Amino acid sequence: MEWFRNRIEAKIVIDDWRRHYNEVRPHSSLNYGTPLAYRQRLESNSTTAVIARTEWS
Repeated sequence: MEWFRNRIEAKIVIDDWRRHYNEVRPHSSLNYGTPLAYRQRLESNSTTAVIARTEWS
């Protein structure tokens, strides 16, 4: 468990953790890639993303 001395420290530590989780840490559900890399792959192939969104609606 993490204890914080004040709200500013909590905000900094939590933001660092969030960035690590989303930009550095690999996720097995994303074929051991990061959520950031997954999002960039989707955005680089925007036509596929648009088609997928249309099919799910």
